[in-house]
Amino acid sequence: MRWVWIGKCLLSTAALCATGALCAQTPPSRATVLHAAHLLDVERGALLSPGEVLIQGARIVAAGQTVSRPAGAAVIDLGTATLMPGLIDAHVHLFLHPGAEDLQTVVESVPERTILAELAARADLEAGFTAERDMGTEGAGSADTAVRNAINAGLIPGPRMRMSGNAISITGGHEDAIAFNPAEHISSNATYADNAQQLVAVMREQRKQGSDFAKIYETGEDHFANGTLTSPYQYTEAELAVAVAEAARVGTRVGVHCTAEPGAAFAAEAGVASIDHAYQLSPQTMALMKQKGIYAVPTFAISEYFAAHAASPAVARREQALLAFHAAQFRQQLAAGVPMAVGSDVGPFPHGTQARELELMVQYGMPAPEVLRADLLNGARLLGWEGEIGQLKPGFYADVIAVDGDPLTDISAVRRVRFVMKDGAVVRNGPAPGQGDGEK
Repeated sequence: MRWVWIGKCLLSTAALCATGALCAQTPPSRATVLHAAHLLDVERGALLSPGEVLIQGARIVAAGQTVSRPAGAAVIDLGTATLMPGLIDAHVHLFLHPGAEDLQTVVESVPERTILAELAARADLEAGFTAERDMGTEGAGSADTAVRNAINAGLIPGPRMRMSGNAISITGGHEDAIAFNPAEHISSNATYADNAQQLVAVMREQRKQGSDFAKIYETGEDHFANGTLTSPYQYTEAELAVAVAEAARVGTRVGVHCTAEPGAAFAAEAGVASIDHAYQLSPQTMALMKQKGIYAVPTFAISEYFAAHAASPAVARREQALLAFHAAQFRQQLAAGVPMAVGSDVGPFPHGTQARELELMVQYGMPAPEVLRADLLNGARLLGWEGEIGQLKPGFYADVIAVDGDPLTDISAVRRVRFVMKDGAVVRNGPAPGQGDGEK
């Protein structure tokens, strides 16, 4: 039996399991066999029929059409479902929720936001997202470290997480509170750094506080009119190169918010790990990203949500036009061979609904098998877990979901998750709320 300190009380895992605090995160001691009609081979873009996975503890022992069944193994039969690796979202915001983004730092305390972030993590996990990269706490500082550590300790349910802490921006830049009376000194949603030296200082402080990587705003407020997008860059190539070198010194990476040129070119030259949003990339930048293996993370789902929930018809038309522009640019990026990862920017829209991102990538021109590889193979690389997540293979973590349908021919299957396992422990077995009846 495992014991855990909660405040000043030493409680057994059995006692905590009675409250639901730990039982969903503790892998069973005996072997488990998952059986279903199909199993997704991500690399080959093919289904194996039937499909089985043998799990011992938190790891996969074997996967294929059939596996051995050790004496005493538990067998979970998932019927007509398709077994596949847990989904990966490379761009989330656990500390955001719909309708509160602009004034969260004013009206919500960090403890309140941390509780909401825990609920968001649970919603994402139950939707089948077993690994995520959190791209900034939007003014909550290093509170994400506490959420990640609580997940890792089995105290709360959630995906395995890579955390950035606060994103980094210039004074008066993209995430600064410049729309308010400056005499009120409204807190920025980001941490200020105005030159290379300050970038390094902030990154070192965030590293001390528990960050896994750095998220930097490379472009400022977007201006889209008459089919043209402009956005001022925030850091020069030389400044970004210093940040990338500082991250590499301690074995981490830099991801940038970047929507337009020349900021994208500066980021690619500096060697960042990902260019998130990537609304506009020049041919030269696309070639450089392909050469260096820098991922574009399109984040279509957030744009679709903003267009559908715009404050006025005029704003809705602008958002729809920007989404169409982004989709056209995305098709050019695909043709140029730009590496892709999947990130939704969930937070300003409801957590647990971000599988829509995969559907939109297919809708805008990327074949479903390629989208799944972008999500699972490239996502694992981008998060630094290559060889551990993203595939159903021996030695990989037992992060497994089951979906109704064939995601290779109908990508919407990823929205019909009926079973979730993380680290060999069953998180959910049955339809999610709103998907129909079934046992949890």
